[in-house]
Amino acid sequence: MRASKGLTTQSKNLMKTLVILICSLSLALLHLSSAQEPQGPQGAKGKKKAASTQQGAPQGAKTVSKPQANKLAGPPPKTAQYGKAKGGAYQANKPAEYGKAKGKGQGVNANKPAEYGKAKGGAYQANKPTEYGKAKGKGQVANANRPAEYVAGKPGKAGVAAGKPFKSQHFNVSKQPNIAKAPPVRFQQGRHIEGSQNWQGHQYTAFRNYHAEWHDQGWWQNRYHNNIVFVFGAPYFFNAGYWYPAWGYYPNAYYAWDGPIYAYNHLPPDQVIANVQAALQEQGYYHGEVDGSIGPLTRAAIADYQRDHGLYETAAIDEPTLESLGMS
Repeated sequence: MRASKGLTTQSKNLMKTLVILICSLSLALLHLSSAQEPQGPQGAKGKKKAASTQQGAPQGAKTVSKPQANKLAGPPPKTAQYGKAKGGAYQANKPAEYGKAKGKGQGVNANKPAEYGKAKGGAYQANKPTEYGKAKGKGQVANANRPAEYVAGKPGKAGVAAGKPFKSQHFNVSKQPNIAKAPPVRFQQGRHIEGSQNWQGHQYTAFRNYHAEWHDQGWWQNRYHNNIVFVFGAPYFFNAGYWYPAWGYYPNAYYAWDGPIYAYNHLPPDQVIANVQAALQEQGYYHGEVDGSIGPLTRAAIADYQRDHGLYETAAIDEPTLESLGMS
């Protein structure tokens, strides 16, 4: 009876030892199988914590999962054209005309032609011709390139702004011309005034229609007997507001100018010329002697004045020029 009991105890111990060995062998095989398993998508699943430890994360540091990391990092930065990037301009990659570029020295519509907007720091319509507006700056006249009849006054009339009123005077001019300063011009039958076809407006009709004519004394007296005066011994006839040389009246008569002279205040030609010379002297255009002779120096002064005041450069004594001089 005793022997049976002792055998039973030994059997139990043997079975326990056998169970322990089997369990240990199973655990060892399971560990070996886990170590040799390939690291695929499924095998890597669930081992994020171990991977973090193997990458050298310091002990005690809190590991963060990928979704949490993205949440902490915030959304990716937007490109400049979709929003206002910090430190830069809004819509930096878009052309300047789509928005006002921030920053000094850059204006709205910077890449557009100047006529689409008023350029900063410059004049409006900078690329347009000067005749469309008054040119800025001293010595420049508004509408300088336009014919005189468009400058001022009513349409179709060569109107200009009248200057400071000039009071006409009577000058004691010489009875003989200074031929050295004003040499005589030669007669040319049928001569027209060069460039007069481009002078528009009724105030230039006398110049457009002028043609030199040679007639004897009888012819001139029959036509203009009450409207003939003598200057430096040469006859001039009056017609439609202008004085003209009466070529042929005296075959050897002296004329310094072959063309019309506006009859200002019904004065004879020499007094008209002398008053124009005095008016141009006051404005610094004429520096010669007031001698009543329309020689090259006087004609040059008239042309300079006309050019500076937006008039046709007739180099002659015409009505618009006298109006501009304040002699109307």
